[in-house]
Amino acid sequence: MLLSYPVHRLLSPRRPVLAAVTAAALAAGGLAGCSGEDGPERSVDAFLKGWRSGDLQAVGFVEPTGGRVPAVEVTKQIKALSGELAATPPELKRTGDIPITADVATARVQVSWPLPGGTRWAYETRVRLKHGDDDEWQVIWEPKVVQEQLEDGDRLALRRDRATRAGVLDNAGTPLVAPRPVVRVGVQPNQVKDVKALSRQLDAAFKAIRPALIPAVDLTDLPKRLAEAEPGALVEVVTLRDEAYRQIKPRIYDLPGTKFQADKLDLAPTREFARALLGTVDPAQADDLKAHPDKYLAGDLVGHGGLQARYDDRLRGAPGLTVLSQRSKPDEPGVTTGAELFHSEPKPGQPVKTTLDLATQNAADAALRGEARRSALVAVRISDGAVLAAANGPGPAGENLAFTAQVPPGSTFKMVSALGLLDRGAVTPETTVRCPKTFEVDGRSFKNSDNFALGDVPFGTDFAKSCNTAFTALAPKLGPDGLAQAGRALGLESEWDLGVDVFTGKVSANGSPTEQAAAAIGQGTTVVSPLAMAGATAAVARGHWEQPKLLLDPAPTKPAPAGPALKADSVAALKTMMRAVVTSGTASALKDVPGQPVYGKTGTAEYDNNPAHTHAWFVGWQGDVAFAVFVEQGGSSTASAVPIAERFLRGLTAR
Repeated sequence: MLLSYPVHRLLSPRRPVLAAVTAAALAAGGLAGCSGEDGPERSVDAFLKGWRSGDLQAVGFVEPTGGRVPAVEVTKQIKALSGELAATPPELKRTGDIPITADVATARVQVSWPLPGGTRWAYETRVRLKHGDDDEWQVIWEPKVVQEQLEDGDRLALRRDRATRAGVLDNAGTPLVAPRPVVRVGVQPNQVKDVKALSRQLDAAFKAIRPALIPAVDLTDLPKRLAEAEPGALVEVVTLRDEAYRQIKPRIYDLPGTKFQADKLDLAPTREFARALLGTVDPAQADDLKAHPDKYLAGDLVGHGGLQARYDDRLRGAPGLTVLSQRSKPDEPGVTTGAELFHSEPKPGQPVKTTLDLATQNAADAALRGEARRSALVAVRISDGAVLAAANGPGPAGENLAFTAQVPPGSTFKMVSALGLLDRGAVTPETTVRCPKTFEVDGRSFKNSDNFALGDVPFGTDFAKSCNTAFTALAPKLGPDGLAQAGRALGLESEWDLGVDVFTGKVSANGSPTEQAAAAIGQGTTVVSPLAMAGATAAVARGHWEQPKLLLDPAPTKPAPAGPALKADSVAALKTMMRAVVTSGTASALKDVPGQPVYGKTGTAEYDNNPAHTHAWFVGWQGDVAFAVFVEQGGSSTASAVPIAERFLRGLTAR
């Protein structure tokens, strides 16, 4: 067998006589001396480097009894002793001088072993070295070099104790996600005679649940799963909230083979409650385990999407960790014994406190309930910019259109155009501005919805009735970038620090006359999100812009600064016109909503070259709540967005 020896010689073959006599005296008297240039330091450092790299060929080893040990054998033993920690070798640092007694040196080494979650296991170990006849310092190999309590046959094992996951809180500090009753619906294979009939009955029952389950329960593989399962096993079909289960209990409880188990899961107040914004908490999935093997183990709870994912590390806390020395019992296969070498207590997660208001969010979710199209409703408190609700209609569970949609605002942007025109003194609410059926700009014809015409009317009427042709005719008075300036005064295009992703808008500027005309009515290249428009609407109601805020703890560190005061005369005039939209204009369906006066602006936005293809909008406020409603492919705003706004406002009044 080939033996491994150091590649360097540590002692000079010819030493001064005085040095030799001194060394001999130390050895003869058994005294401790300090190592020098020709001491064991280089061998210790080579060993520590090889321990980390897994290549110990530059180091010589001997047993405590003096026999040679191949370097490859030591490498193998270190890996075996390291056990579950082998994939993450420790940081190693030699400390202090190395005393020498006779021909044995003892080095102190600081060991810092990285553990999951950023925890480190630090301790000191000792490495002994023997000075051989060939003037080489060789490491005396023994398991306790790795850790003083280790012996042959031991291995390090890691036990994790999960920390308590913290919750996402509402503005009152109450957990939005809390243990709530659920029912697990399953099927026992040997009690089912007609699997196809059972599948049809379950499918019909699940589809009858309101609001509809998203995503729908897929039963296509149920026959296969039942066929492959043990006859007496329980094949889980779906877990339902208790309120959903009670809707269909009479239809499924007595079906052959169905079994039901009551349980509790951490859930939001309702299935749709701020779904996209909050995200979900689920057992670790295969992708989680693959992407973060050092963080998650099977069975761990992991945040997916929204705030639960963004702040997963904070919410989940740090697991408690115990490092054990394990040894298999020869007479009892599969049984191990061992001592505890290190322990850290679990650190509970820290909650994430939001500005969400339970009643407002419930009203927003209820307003969108039953809407078949992708849609969003976001509400902001005017007095301080707090986001009170962020609701999303049908669509992928993690899709937060309320914050991140990038869509044309349509005629809701006349609020911005009007502010720009009022600021420049181009119009007042009483200025007569003609509203023809069509208006042409550089060969492009602009028209009004349903081809209406108002004739020569006050600008306030043009606004209330949402006359496109009046605004396209006025567009040149805004100048090349006047619309963008007005938009920026209302917070659009700003850099927000919200703590989550948000699109703050992009406003057309310096375009051709045709582009400027289109932008004045919320078309062209201008795109926004519902939250950006809710923030702009709140700015009009407030008299200056403030960045909406969602997180109270941890609070964002760099929120955008508040904007300057808007021109008081312009704001007063704009408020008057936005009130007229409700009292005598395109949102008159809202004029009998209980409570304080409602202000607003409707919007229908074309999103391709087909004028029949339109999104629907409504922005407005009542009391201290500003809001924006968006319905993708919603057609006329009066037929889709305005009714949603009415349900929302009536829901707030009824709370």
